[in-house]
Amino acid sequence: MSTIKKLRLGPLPKTESIKLTFACPASPKADLDRNAALHAQAYGETVDAVTLIPHMLEAFSVGDRGFKILLGK
Repeated sequence: MSTIKKLRLGPLPKTESIKLTFACPASPKADLDRNAALHAQAYGETVDAVTLIPHMLEAFSVGDRGFKILLGK
């Protein structure tokens, strides 16, 4: 790993995938591309924005207190 500050997402686990179509405005896509570049730099594994999206959504859901409350967790 490099000396770059660790990203919140961390290294990506190997998972089974299901194809999902996703559309977003250009600005968030540019942010996702920058995040993918930083992730690759931090963890030495080339990833693209499409690969990061499900992991970022999962991290968001796990950290969403309101979502956890509604689920009864």
